[in-house]
Amino acid sequence: MTRAAPGLVPHWLLALPPLLLAAVAVTQWASPHWVQLGFVFAALPPLAGLIYGPWATALLASAVMALLVLPATRAPHVSDADLGAVAAIAVFGVLVSAIRTRYTRDLVVVRDVAEAAQRAVLPPLPERVGRGRGAGLYRAAQVGAVVGGDLFDVRAGPFGVRALVADVRGHGLAAVGTVAALLGAFREAVLDEPDLGRVAARLDRRLVVDARASGNEEVSELFATALLLEFAERGDEMRLVACGHPPALLIRDGRARELAAEPVPPLGLGAGAPVPPRPGAVPLRAGDLVLAYTDGVIEARDGAGTFYPLAERVTGRLGAGGPEPEALVESVWRDVSGFAAGITDDVALLALRPDG
Repeated sequence: MTRAAPGLVPHWLLALPPLLLAAVAVTQWASPHWVQLGFVFAALPPLAGLIYGPWATALLASAVMALLVLPATRAPHVSDADLGAVAAIAVFGVLVSAIRTRYTRDLVVVRDVAEAAQRAVLPPLPERVGRGRGAGLYRAAQVGAVVGGDLFDVRAGPFGVRALVADVRGHGLAAVGTVAALLGAFREAVLDEPDLGRVAARLDRRLVVDARASGNEEVSELFATALLLEFAERGDEMRLVACGHPPALLIRDGRARELAAEPVPPLGLGAGAPVPPRPGAVPLRAGDLVLAYTDGVIEARDGAGTFYPLAERVTGRLGAGGPEPEALVESVWRDVSGFAAGITDDVALLALRPDG
């Protein structure tokens, strides 16, 4: 028997109607004649209609009717009127199955299209960008969403490898349009702008223009915190601009410390006006690892209301040689998931090792 929509019905549930049918038939056969189980037989076709497609439901309904008329399993109190009622219920179950199958199939198509569109906005991060290695992890707060209000991207361009981690106002599917606008502006600016501060200014202008085009009188209705990183080709220096965003962590010699940066307003609130922000510079050594994240990580709380101490927890979980980017983001996600009583915001993690 087949499902109407693959992946929507657990495998164990598919076996339930025939198992119940067999159990009821055996029970009716072994019970005294005065025991009446016809009402249980009648319930099986509607149950199958909620699980199977119409053809499989009709097959099970036919098996029910056959068992009700066989002498070995037909109770003496089952009349022809009772058989007619069960047959009507069976036809109703098939109709329910046909309607449910149609709408479920449409739902699956819409879901697949939505996932494809969201993955086109935020595609998987390549393992290597330029000379470095990276890994990202994203978890949307909205159930069923692939993309929400957080984003990250890493791009190699004529001015080095640049990365963006941002958190737009709001979360879930309502923020996807802003996420797409920021990513598009970032990918263009990586190719055009020689200075990281001017990249931030381009992103800020994008949000300001979009806010005005949407008819909002208050530009502050649309903004995003962002962290921009740039790695020199030789891998011994990183430049960064933090636009109202939590600081990145530098992981070195088994310890994690926050990287301070000159404070800049969030994107959409004047990060690029009147003068583009000046990037800060951080010397790097071989083996250094940089971890950027959104506030969904550090604002996760345990049952007592304590915020997740990211730098402290990362330091406590580091080995002597330091983790690989993929292992780091997975480790942090497992740790914050176990620490928090519940995560209600989007979460993004981006780990980069510039020397590869």
